Amino acid sequence: MTRLNWQDIAPDGAKALSVIYHYVMKKTNLPEELVHLVFLRVSQINGCAHCIDMHSRDLRKTMSIDKITLVPVWEEVHHLFSDQERAALAWAEEVTRVSETHASDEAYAAAAAAFTPKDLVDLTITIAAMNAFNRLGAPFRVPVAAKP
Repeated sequence: MTRLNWQDIAPDGAKALSVIYHYVMKKTNLPEELVHLVFLRVSQINGCAHCIDMHSRDLRKTMSIDKITLVPVWEEVHHLFSDQERAALAWAEEVTRVSETHASDEAYAAAAAAFTPKDLVDLTITIAAMNAFNRLGAPFRVPVAAKP
């Protein structure tokens, strides 16, 4: 079944989300590769095919396919990810699953140790933004670029 194109139907809403995306990509000190890594992991957790496809493509420009493939199991292959990447991925999982994790003190302390206060807030905005995009992309089945 074809679903609504949420961006066409609510262009002001799409524009509002794009302002957050622009902030994350252009106005923070977070490395672009780290942002796309977080976007990918959040999208994997939320099951948004469009976002998984898009951010995997973004990461392939700068990251090995082996590393991208192992993002869902990053804790098992910790040697492939930097300390900051591991902290960002852990915080992304914690915040994305906040109804289960309640953003534990332990997870917060680990994230706070790896990021400056401003970067931690920006990372959390990054996670929140991708969760918002996923909650539109998945239910409205935004198409993927992938071909058979």
